[in-house]
Order: sequence, then C-alpha cells, then structure tokens
Amino acid sequence: MEEIFGRNGWHCELIEGRDVLRAGFEAHHTRVNLIAQAHPQLNALVVVSESPLELDDDHRPAVLELLARANKPLTLGGFEYDIDRAMLVFRITNLFEREAFDSDIVSSMVHCAIAELDRITPYAAIVRSTPADLLEDLDLERLLLREDVIPPLPEGGEEEEY
Repeated sequence: MEEIFGRNGWHCELIEGRDVLRAGFEAHHTRVNLIAQAHPQLNALVVVSESPLELDDDHRPAVLELLARANKPLTLGGFEYDIDRAMLVFRITNLFEREAFDSDIVSSMVHCAIAELDRITPYAAIVRSTPADLLEDLDLERLLLREDVIPPLPEGGEEEEY
C-alpha cells in the first residue's frame, strides 16, 4: 500500500504495529482524512475517508436520512455518520484474489472515497444550515438532485488529482 501511495505522490504515514496508512487530502469542499487498512488474512482493503461535521439533535436525523438516501444508488461503498466523533464518513472495501493489492484498484478506491465524501459535504452543510423549524419542509430527495453544489469536473472531464 505504501508503494502505491508513493507512486501516486500521496504523502502517508504508517500506523506503527498495524496494517494501516493515514493520509490527508484537500478536496474541493473539505479537508479529507483518509485511512487505508489492509486485512491480509482476507486479502481485503478498507479505505475510509472522513471529515468533521458537528450536528445538533435537531439536524442529526435529517443528515442521517440524507446519507441513507445518498447510499441507495451506490454500488460500491457507503456513507456513514460517526455520532461519537461527529464525523461524516465514506467507507469502501475490496477483496483481492491474491496477497498483492492491484495498484489501479487501490488508486480508484482512494479517489472514490475522497470524491464521494467531497460530493456529499455540501448537501450535509445545507441540511445543517437549515433552520430547525424548516427541516420538515426540506425535500432531501430533491436536494440530492441538485448539481450546482457538487464539484465541477476538471477541463476535459478527467478525474481530479489529489
């Protein structure tokens, strides 16, 4: 994993005594903390991206519903909210056929985890900034259809480099 991160120019640190790398990325909307954890006994890799999101008791249910609705069309990975740490989370896991992780797949997982967390951040911010007495009127399904808040694609439609 360290070699793959290095080839991509991603600075990371190995958590001592564990098969875990930690990295940080500046995305379009937020700073993303990323953890990549290998599970060698399963030939699995879990990539978790997270960003702080403080929520009060009035806004938490609406954000949780927003994440549930955002998860519905996803094929790989999923959004979570870590209530104990007040963190917005995206987690993606892949099982590999052999011990060596495929560099292209690992890179795609990292890009996906960063991009998805960055994509959901403005929607969650809209919910959080909605006055509590208007939350009931907020149509979360329609909110997720808004394209004016998601990061623009770079010139040529290429995936953004982190």
